Amino acid sequence: MESPPPDLTEVPTAPLRPGLAAALVFISSGAVLVLEIVALRLVGPYVGVTLQTNSAVIGVALAAIAYGTWIGGRIADRRDPRPLLPAALVLAAITTAITLPLVRYAGELLRGSAVVGILLLTMVAVVLPAALLSAVTPLVIKLQLGDLRRTGEVVGKLSSIGTLGAITATLGTGFFLVATLPSSVILVGLAVLLGLCGIVLGVHLHRTRPKDPVGDAPAGGRLSAGTRAVIAVVGLIVAGLAVVAPNPCDVETEYHCATVQADPDRDGGRLLLLNSARHSYVDLADPTHLEFAYTKWLGAAADVAKPPGEPLDALHIGGGGFTMPRYLGATRPGTSSTVFEIDGGLVDLGVRELDVQLGPDLSAVVGDARVLVTDLPTDSVDLVIGDAFGHLVVPWHLATREMVAEIRRVTRPDGIYLQNVIDYPPLRFVQAQLATVAAEFPEVALVTRPGALTLATGSNFVILAAARPLPLDEVKARLTTTVGADFILLSGADLSAFIADAQPLTDDYAPVDQLLVAP
Repeated sequence: MESPPPDLTEVPTAPLRPGLAAALVFISSGAVLVLEIVALRLVGPYVGVTLQTNSAVIGVALAAIAYGTWIGGRIADRRDPRPLLPAALVLAAITTAITLPLVRYAGELLRGSAVVGILLLTMVAVVLPAALLSAVTPLVIKLQLGDLRRTGEVVGKLSSIGTLGAITATLGTGFFLVATLPSSVILVGLAVLLGLCGIVLGVHLHRTRPKDPVGDAPAGGRLSAGTRAVIAVVGLIVAGLAVVAPNPCDVETEYHCATVQADPDRDGGRLLLLNSARHSYVDLADPTHLEFAYTKWLGAAADVAKPPGEPLDALHIGGGGFTMPRYLGATRPGTSSTVFEIDGGLVDLGVRELDVQLGPDLSAVVGDARVLVTDLPTDSVDLVIGDAFGHLVVPWHLATREMVAEIRRVTRPDGIYLQNVIDYPPLRFVQAQLATVAAEFPEVALVTRPGALTLATGSNFVILAAARPLPLDEVKARLTTTVGADFILLSGADLSAFIADAQPLTDDYAPVDQLLVAP
């Protein structure tokens, strides 16, 4: 039989000052949301930034909040909350600080994992600090409930303040912190803030706590010397782990963990990795060099878009390493390329390390292509190259019929639209994307590697589309010159048979991430 909870009626549990209570709830609730947003950036380099990753972070954070709130309320009914509040904040600081090295070590073990790995890595990043911080609110509420006639007012007020803290942290982190600071700095700064709050709160409660009726000494509320020593030792250990933990990033942009690697087999070769995925390859000395197969397919189609050497007006949806804009500038002097890139940090990285030379013939517009394309004049470009990805997934709003309709609008009647797609068996996404493009462009073809339609591994696919007959013979000849027999080109009845009964994606229904996962 469970023993009844201790009678706390004789233990002095005077309420906190209203301002202090509100500040504790505001800070602790806001800190949880900072952790949630930063957690996505921490796990992204190892498991990708996909809908599943976003869902895992949100779900795990909510579970931690629910569990922490429940445990905090249960403990608050059994013990004096005053000495527990500083301890909760200090422990939250320690677990926040240790999150960075833990995720980086665990991430190397779980790199590329599916659902289970995503959930495990997310739990490492979020659960402990979020649960500890979520326990603060019920502890504070318990202290403030001195008058049962005001229970609703107290709970409602503190709950609304906690929500306000979460909103403030969400907007501040998303719009400011992530844009200006590395994830490691945000986490360390948050840990320091929580630790200082816990220590200051402990000192304050020790000084202001009512005397124990039995004696003259305060009945708790200050961290003991042993506890402070443990905190100091743990802090040193965490700092050491953070220093030696593997860092997958050279640069953290607003959207990516970016790394540029030199190719040991090619003097000017540079490989751009985004969230640890091979994204772009450029040769600093030779912009006409195309390393990846899909860029060779794009290059072959671009080569026959107009007579050789004739300049183009080109639109690039997604910049990455600026491989194709540099290629067009070298093979078709005078070509005007406009790049829509949502991540300004990648543009800066390209200029700094990948020989991207912005000017009259190459401009980069930072923003979402779905929004930016609507500002372009009708029939204003000869070539559109879609090569935008969130990790390995085409962002859903760039894959819908409404987006393709905008692309056709801005493409001249004799122009060509090329889109790079990655898909995995059973290839449901590329089928749906082909159906989507075909709903707007009357002429569509597909280039991929031999066996991609039957093998059990993923592959790139390049979609070719136009309002006029595609120069498929010229494309085949160009591909044969550049890649030999290492390609297949589907069109006509063969392409229709491959698309089968796939339906176009729309703004109302575009489950891109789900289509990429085998049923």
